[in-house]
Amino acid sequence: MSKASQWNHRVNRLLSMDRHELLDRLRQRLTARADVLRYRGGPDFASSPQLRPGRLTGSFFFAPADVPALCAELKRSFPLQANEIVLQAEKICHHHFDLLGYENLNYGAQIDWHCDVVHGKRGPRKPWFKVKYLDFREVGDSKITWELSRHQHFVTLAKAYWLTGGDRFAQEIFSQWAHWHDENPYPIGLNWASSLEVAYRTLAWIWTFFLLQDCPLYTSELREQWLDALNLNGRHIETYLSTYFSPNTHLLGEAMALFFLGTLFPGLRRAARWQRSGWEILEREAAKQVRKDGFYFEQSTYYHVYALDIFLHARILAGLNEVPISAEFDRILQSMLDALALMGRAGMVPSIGDDDGGRIFDPRRNRAEHLFDPLATGAVLYRRGDFKSVASGPREETLWLLGIGGLAEFTALAGAKPFGSSTALRESGFYLMACEKCGQQLQIDAGPLGAGSGGHGHADALSVCLVRNGRNLLNDPGTFEYVGPSGERSRLRGTGAHNTMQVDGLDQAEGVGPFSWKNSPQVKVAQWINGQQFDLFQGSHDGYSRLPSPVIHHRWVFHRKGQFWLVRDRAEGHGAHQLDITWHMGPTLSPVASKQCAFADEQGSITLVTAEGHGWSESVRRDYGSRAYGHKQEANVVSFGGKIELPADFVTLLIADQDSHPRLGRLVRLASKEGMVRGYRYSNLGQEHSFFFALQPGPWVLGAWASDANFLYWSMDREREQYALVLCGASYANAAGQRVLTCNTQVRYAEVLSSAMKVELFSSDPEQVMVQAALDQVLADGNLILPDNDPKRMGV
Repeated sequence: MSKASQWNHRVNRLLSMDRHELLDRLRQRLTARADVLRYRGGPDFASSPQLRPGRLTGSFFFAPADVPALCAELKRSFPLQANEIVLQAEKICHHHFDLLGYENLNYGAQIDWHCDVVHGKRGPRKPWFKVKYLDFREVGDSKITWELSRHQHFVTLAKAYWLTGGDRFAQEIFSQWAHWHDENPYPIGLNWASSLEVAYRTLAWIWTFFLLQDCPLYTSELREQWLDALNLNGRHIETYLSTYFSPNTHLLGEAMALFFLGTLFPGLRRAARWQRSGWEILEREAAKQVRKDGFYFEQSTYYHVYALDIFLHARILAGLNEVPISAEFDRILQSMLDALALMGRAGMVPSIGDDDGGRIFDPRRNRAEHLFDPLATGAVLYRRGDFKSVASGPREETLWLLGIGGLAEFTALAGAKPFGSSTALRESGFYLMACEKCGQQLQIDAGPLGAGSGGHGHADALSVCLVRNGRNLLNDPGTFEYVGPSGERSRLRGTGAHNTMQVDGLDQAEGVGPFSWKNSPQVKVAQWINGQQFDLFQGSHDGYSRLPSPVIHHRWVFHRKGQFWLVRDRAEGHGAHQLDITWHMGPTLSPVASKQCAFADEQGSITLVTAEGHGWSESVRRDYGSRAYGHKQEANVVSFGGKIELPADFVTLLIADQDSHPRLGRLVRLASKEGMVRGYRYSNLGQEHSFFFALQPGPWVLGAWASDANFLYWSMDREREQYALVLCGASYANAAGQRVLTCNTQVRYAEVLSSAMKVELFSSDPEQVMVQAALDQVLADGNLILPDNDPKRMGV
C-alpha cells in the first residue's frame, strides 16, 4: 500500500470514529507515551500493587491442597496424557518447544523471547506500540514469538512437578519467569504489543500460581513478585482493551483475564473494578458475538471453540465465586455447545475459516480432533448426554475445571443419540446433511465471510466438507500462517483452496492484507428442504458479479439419504470464462485404480462420478493443506475445469462407502431440445436414478417425464422393488403420459415412496397433494427405463 493510500485510509478511519472511540484511542495513545517516559525515568512498573486488606484469593477451579489428588487421578484416568506431560516438560527444560503446529523448536541455552526461530527473525527492543507486529520483515511471524511468551508451558512444568516430584520442573519455571522479566521490561518489546497476549500470559501465571502454592520452592518473596507482575498485566489489559481495535476474541480473552484477576485476587486495588468490567464485557459480548443459531460470528469453527472455551472457563469460575450468572448467558453457552455438537456429530468438526492454533487450557490440543473438548465439560455442566456422546470420552480439562467429582459425573451421565435429521444453522449459513445410518455428514457453507471485514473468514461460499465416522473425506485445507513470504496465507484462504467453483482464477472476494476482504459475496439460499429420504439445498452467490462480464455461481446439492450426494454447479453469465471446480480429498485418502475418480484408505472410499462426455478437463495433483497453524501436509486435489461458454453446468455425484473398491455405475446427461430443463441419469446395480432441474419456471417435458417442478427426482431399485419420487416447487408430475401426482396448489415439496404395494406420501402441504398412480404400476410397462442408446431417452 502506498503512503498516499495509507494516509487516505487513516483519514477515512478517523472520520468513521464516534466521540467515544476517539477519546478512548486518544487516552490509550497518551498513556502509552507517558509509560515510555516513566520507563526511561527508572521506576519499576511492577512494584507496589497496593493490596487491600481481606482475602488473599478467591476460589479457583481447585484448591492448592487438591493438586496431588488431581494428579493421581490424572495418572489413573489419563495415563497417556500424564506421560506426555512429563515428556513435554523434559523437552521444555532443554528449551525445546512445540509451538502451534511447529515441533521441537530449539531455543538454545538462553531463550530469546523476542525471536521467531522458525524464520530466524527477531523483534526490535522498542516501545511496544512502535513494533509493527504484522510486518514479517520486522518481526517474522509474531504468533510464534507470542505463543512462547504466553507461558502456557509453565502449566505443563507445574503438573510435571507434581506428577514426578522433580524439583527441577518448578525451578525451570522460576528461572524462565525471572529471565523473561529481565528481557521484557515494561513497556518494551513485541510481547507487550497485544493485550490479548498479555491476557493469555496472565491466565497461565494464574494457573501456575494455584498449582504451585504448596511447592516449597515457591517462596513468599516470589509470590509477592508474581502478584506484582499480575497487577501490572491487569493495568495494561484494562488500559489497552480491544474495545475498538479487535472487538472479537481479543476483547473476550482480555475481559476473561480481568475477570480472573479481579475475582481471584480481591486484595489488588483495582480488583473489584476488574471483576465487574470483565464479567460485564463477557455477558455483553456473548449476546453480540454469538449468532442466534449458536455459532460464533467470525465464521470459523476454530474461533467458535476459542470463544466457547473463554465463556466456559469464565462461567465455571463465576459459579465457584457466587458471581450472578444471567439465564441468557447460560442459554448462549448451551447454544454454542449445541452448534458444536451438530457440526461434529459425524466424529469430526470441519475446519471452516481460520485456524488460530491457540487454546486456553492446553495449547497442544489444537487439532480438529481436539475441538470436542468443551463438549465433555459442557455435558457435566448442563447434564447433556448428547454432548457426552459427541465428545466420545472424558477430557483432562474437565478434571481440572470440575474436579474428580466432575469426572465421575461425566462417567455416570447417560449418553444420548447425537444424530438426528439434517438441519441448518441459518444465521451462520451452515447447512448440514446428515445420515445417521452411515455416520456421515456433508456441510455446506452458505454464510457470510464473517464479522466486520471478515478477517478470519475464507472466500469459500457454497463450499462443502464431508465427514464420515470421524474421517475427513472432503477437506478444508486450513490456514497454515497469517503472515510470511510463502504466499500460503492468500492461497489457503482463497477460493481455489475450497470445494467450490472458482471463476477466471480469482477469489470470490478481494483480499486486503492478511485480515480483511472487500467486495464480499452475498450468498442467497433459495431452497433448503428436508424430506423423508432426501435433502435438497439450492444457493447462489454474486462474488463474481464484479467482473467486467459478471458471473453468478449457483449450486444445488441433492442428498439421497444413505446413498449419495448429487452436486450441480451452474455458472450464469455471458461469454467464455475459465471455470474450475476443485475437490480437496482428506489427507488419508489415496487414488484407487478405477475408471471413476476414486480415493480410499483402509476405512473406506469416496468417489466422484461425473457425467460422461462432460468436456471439462480433469486433473489430480498433490497440494499442501494444514491441520494446525504452522503444520503442512500433502493431500490429493481433484480439479475439473476449462474455458467454458456461459451459461454452463457441471454435475458431480459424491459416493462415500466403507468399501475401498466400491462397484459404481454410470452418470449420463439427458439432452432436452426445448432448453427448458436439464436432466441426468445414474444407473448402478439394478438401480436407476434420474434428476431434473428446470432452467426457468413453467411446464417442461424430458423423456417420459413432464412437470412444472423446479426439481424432480425419481428412482427405482429393481431388486427390492422400491420406488421414489420427489418434486420441489411443483403442482403436478406425469410419467409416461400418465398423471402420477397432482397438487391443488404449488407445494414446496412432495415425496412419494412405494414399496411392496405400499405407498407413502410426505409433503410440506400433504392436504394439497394427491397421488393418482402408484409408481410401481406406472413403471410396470417399462416406459420410464429406456436403453442408453434410445433417442427417446435423450429427449430427441
